[in-house]
Amino acid sequence: MWKEARLINALANILMVGVVLACLAVVVLWVARLPAFSITRIELEPTTDNALAQVSPEVVRSVMSGRLEGNFFTLDLEEARSVFESASWVRQAGVRRIWPDTLRVSIEEQVPLALWNENELINTWGEVFTANRAVIEDEDDLPKFFGPDGTESLVIQRYAELDQWLEKIGLKVRTLSLSGRYALQAGLSNGMTLEMGRDPGAEAPDPQVGVPGSIPFGERIQRFVAAWPQAEEQLKGRTITHVDLRYPNGFALSLAELPESINSKKKR
Repeated sequence: MWKEARLINALANILMVGVVLACLAVVVLWVARLPAFSITRIELEPTTDNALAQVSPEVVRSVMSGRLEGNFFTLDLEEARSVFESASWVRQAGVRRIWPDTLRVSIEEQVPLALWNENELINTWGEVFTANRAVIEDEDDLPKFFGPDGTESLVIQRYAELDQWLEKIGLKVRTLSLSGRYALQAGLSNGMTLEMGRDPGAEAPDPQVGVPGSIPFGERIQRFVAAWPQAEEQLKGRTITHVDLRYPNGFALSLAELPESINSKKKR
């Protein structure tokens, strides 16, 4: 009898503790869902020392609308991060709770390097992204890249090499196109077009290695840069419209037509 009484008392205590814990859980859940703990503030901060240029609180609120549920305690931070990263011009986001009603969102903005195939952009990480281009103040200053899907890394690599070489002769790349057959063509800041032929890295895992038997990409550009000052001097007064670098030991120049008045004088 004594042992049975002890067992009954123990079970009663366990049940009592269970009831108390259940009641506490209900109270905690009820308190956690009170309107007082709703998220009422969103604080944005850049991940760098630069101020946010494209991402505004209005943009973030419009993205959040109807997509995030929960309050300070129940909000899924991973889901919130994903929602914020879907906003225009956001590359990456980090989300923290700040007591009692605030979300602090760290934003890494997209930094555009170039336009890609008319409707998209490429950032400085070499990633293609889509964003509201209307907010870009200097869109005309961005170079324009064109190429088949999946070739953006190769195009960026060639752009970096070209930009480095052409800087020596005071020229910049304004457009760079890679055709479906992997032929490269560049439009330069002086209005001239460079025809570079099939890219040596088209069939190679490493664009720097190239295809056996092909002319290394850098060799073509180096040859042109070395000869350009002399060619420009000899053709002073004539506009060069096109340079064909596809020759094994040199390159060909195409000149703009002379004005009609000059042609008439020559005929006399």
